[in-house]
Amino acid sequence: MKIKEIKDLKTKTVKDLETLVSKKKLELVKNTVKIAGGKEKNLKVAWILRKEIAQIMTVIKTKGLEGK
Repeated sequence: MKIKEIKDLKTKTVKDLETLVSKKKLELVKNTVKIAGGKEKNLKVAWILRKEIAQIMTVIKTKGLEGK
């Protein structure tokens, strides 16, 4: 994700971010199966998805701490 995309994430609600995380996790599972089956040539896709999930989860965590 680019810095601009991360800034856009900060404006979204926690519920929207959680749905985005669930979609990314589903996409990660699908790509993991493709990699294991030898259909996916770009192995870095899984790494990128895990990184994006972590970035979104970080934004969710900071929003939770701001609310307290």
